[in-house]
Amino acid sequence: MKFEWNDRTRPILIAGPTASGKSALAVELAERLDGTVINADSMQVYAELRVLTARPSPEDEARVPHVLYGHVPVRDPYSSGRWLGDVADALRGVNEAGRRPILVGGTGLYFRALTQGMAEIPAVGEEVRRAVRDRLEIEGAPALHAELSVRDPVSAARIPLSDPQRILRALEVLEATGRPLSSWQADPPLPPLVRPDEAIRLVLWPDRAWLLDRISRRTKAMLEGGAIEEAKTVEAMDLDPELPSYRAHGLRALLAYVAGEAGYDDTVEKIRMDTRRYAKRQFTWFRTQMPDWPRSLPEAALADLRGTLGV
Repeated sequence: MKFEWNDRTRPILIAGPTASGKSALAVELAERLDGTVINADSMQVYAELRVLTARPSPEDEARVPHVLYGHVPVRDPYSSGRWLGDVADALRGVNEAGRRPILVGGTGLYFRALTQGMAEIPAVGEEVRRAVRDRLEIEGAPALHAELSVRDPVSAARIPLSDPQRILRALEVLEATGRPLSSWQADPPLPPLVRPDEAIRLVLWPDRAWLLDRISRRTKAMLEGGAIEEAKTVEAMDLDPELPSYRAHGLRALLAYVAGEAGYDDTVEKIRMDTRRYAKRQFTWFRTQMPDWPRSLPEAALADLRGTLGV
């Protein structure tokens, strides 16, 4: 598909680590530029996890249109491929309305799919998924990675032993389709945004000490603002803990807390440290996978974008 943008509706893409102020920046830009905020964060899609995933507040959602937030139940095995289809539909709607799309989030893979495309891989059935996951528990990641090295050496070379989820995904695709994941990925379709000049791109790049302080304060605010109740809701649903939604930072720690397996202070510290480690991984992704995206301090981002936009 191809969209035609003009100077007034040219997309803005805002990436950045967790707690760096992306959502607030997107809302302010949307108010100034007649824009629609589109979610590019893999965890903010889940309906039951508003507080834990720091989704925009109802007040912010009332200020400007927001799309692809909270539209997926936690029991749904949502994927980056499905998001790519959803975002293409969202861009079409925003384009037809003559508004400016402002895509914001911390999931680097989503931005890569948006600008580089993603292979259309058939869905994997639950029976296959369960069988491969059972093998992981019994045999361990090194054994499955060794098998992948024989059956799909290209994917194995790309996937480190420290990433069991990607090892599982590659083996699931092999079992379900009889075709290596690397083969499916070799010829992806055109992305929704085809040309680099179609979008204005920015990565928020905060000072590390500033960000660590933000993470600490936000962790406390989340637990006081309803994240524990969200965890109780998920616990009552008795879901498969291998679902993608369980990767929401802090969810597993809170589930242990509500089950009486951990104390409150230890839970707060675990969530804080896990979130810090995640932010570090995000910095690494943005530095290595998005090296040509302009960087900006959060406090300077609005001024930088206004200069680029000429407003």
